[in-house]
Amino acid sequence: MGHTVLIVDDADFMRAMLRDILENMGLKVVAEACDADGAIKEYRRLRPDLVMLDTTLPDADGLEALTGILASDPEARAILVASLGQRSLVLSGIKAGARDFIIKPFDEPRVIATVSQLLEGCPA
Repeated sequence: MGHTVLIVDDADFMRAMLRDILENMGLKVVAEACDADGAIKEYRRLRPDLVMLDTTLPDADGLEALTGILASDPEARAILVASLGQRSLVLSGIKAGARDFIIKPFDEPRVIATVSQLLEGCPA
């Protein structure tokens, strides 16, 4: 089985775009969540290899979700997904434990490179 991914974004179309990119890379999207609470619950339930985590969610910001995920698994791999202009939030996320970030709208080669680099050396 390939690497597993949890996608967290409140916009259906963004989750679908990421799902397409990730599945075309051979990754298995095991769950999707649209809010921080769902992200934490799905992470704890599934323990995916990677979390693609939007920085802006309806019930909390992505940093709160990241903190909840890392509290249950300090080794969790998360990539923040941010809109242009969220530089300070991205920097805070990296300091909190996110491994990298990508910017919306997605640049598919950048997504592929970022995900590939993060999962390199991680057993599938």
